[in-house]
Amino acid sequence: MTSTPPSAPHPYSTPALSGPDGQDWTEGLRTVIDRAFASTVGTLKDLVAVPGIAWPSFDRTPLERSAEAVADVLRAAGVDGVQILQSRKADGTPGGPAVVARRPASEGKPTVLLYAHHDVQPPGDEGLWNTDPFTAVERDGRLYGRGAADDKAGIMAHVAAYAAVAEVLGNNLGLGVTFFFEGEEEAGSPTFRPFLEANRELLRADVIVVADSSNWKVGIPALTTSLRGLVDGVIEVQVLEHAVHSGMYGGAVLDAPTLLSRLIATFHDEQGNVAIPDLVATDNVAVDLPEADYRADASVLDGVRLAGSGSIASRLWTKPALSIIGFDAPAVDVASNTLLPRARAKFSLRLAPGQDPTAAMDAVRRHVEANAPFGARVVFTPGESGNPFQTDTSSEAARIAMWALGEAWGIPAVETGIGGSIPFIADLVELYPGAQILVTGVEDPDSRAHSANESLHLGDFRKAILAEALMLARLNSSGLDENRG
Repeated sequence: MTSTPPSAPHPYSTPALSGPDGQDWTEGLRTVIDRAFASTVGTLKDLVAVPGIAWPSFDRTPLERSAEAVADVLRAAGVDGVQILQSRKADGTPGGPAVVARRPASEGKPTVLLYAHHDVQPPGDEGLWNTDPFTAVERDGRLYGRGAADDKAGIMAHVAAYAAVAEVLGNNLGLGVTFFFEGEEEAGSPTFRPFLEANRELLRADVIVVADSSNWKVGIPALTTSLRGLVDGVIEVQVLEHAVHSGMYGGAVLDAPTLLSRLIATFHDEQGNVAIPDLVATDNVAVDLPEADYRADASVLDGVRLAGSGSIASRLWTKPALSIIGFDAPAVDVASNTLLPRARAKFSLRLAPGQDPTAAMDAVRRHVEANAPFGARVVFTPGESGNPFQTDTSSEAARIAMWALGEAWGIPAVETGIGGSIPFIADLVELYPGAQILVTGVEDPDSRAHSANESLHLGDFRKAILAEALMLARLNSSGLDENRG
């Protein structure tokens, strides 16, 4: 993703950080982070080597080892009271192990919650990887490996930033800091809400930093100010009581996969815009993506026309996007000359900020039922849902974060949206309504999170650590001007 850096003076300028004796804390933080950076990357490599996957179909033992490894990292950074906690799923099985530690705030100082997750996506087809997914490898300024960017680098950014602030500020550090490193985010955070409710006071904070997003591009930092919500579900089309011979009965009735395909085709108009009525959509974004950059980032094949209308950024951030992510039909290799009686598809609908997920799910249901092709029986089964999110960019914490990002990169940060969803943020908003929530990250458009050859740009990783250290130091120095809850 590319943008032209703003040429105006830094919009979030603030006095230099200095201690009571006039010591330049900014340069002190930079020096400490640079000195420790090789060790920070080495520890990240060690974390990548532990393949903690929270999906029920995977062995849980590596996930528990991953939590222990992260706990050891916190202890080595001088953090006291490290705990590994978990809640239980509805069926009674344990949720992912979360690593939690809390440094209480001094009187009158705010508390910051630093969130990331230690579980990772499965590697997928290992034949698509250029290196072993769980052996971190440095090449051309990037670190390759599953979790190197998403999101073990988020953990290390938090830990390294805190360690630098603790060393440079010493006894002047009164800021409260809570570490919350989840262990089931890539499995959908099934026990996140009960975990929050069980540990509500332990995790209470004035500012929450979720390090699980991306920068604008290599060399340009970003604060993620909007996230799309999500609803998904399954649509089944039923045509026949049972399968019949396609030669004997074909021609007078259409098979279920064909009719399901016709139904799916009604989801978009001729331009590729989502055609389901009553969904929120806006074209109000601060920056845009050049088409050439989007094509390169998304690996769009030559000749494929882009879908939708309006700015590309709005199509990714502030408009709905509907995809078919699963389709039940016989594989080509085992197909027979049969009219199939039923077919199923799973849809995933990303929601624009301001969209109520319940209303969106109802809109999809109404559309599906109104467009049943050839009178076929349609069964709609709703799935998961998550709220969109929008940052209050006027908050003191957001302004400090934008300043810190600009200082660390030496160029003003941009406010961006992300087309993806982090549904658990809605739980944070509900349980901690007074907290200021910031979404940051260490990824860039070529990080390939969830894909083969996931990687982290090490130069920007170093800057992300400095930016967070500057933010923590500034919050420690000036606190928050607004009422906190």
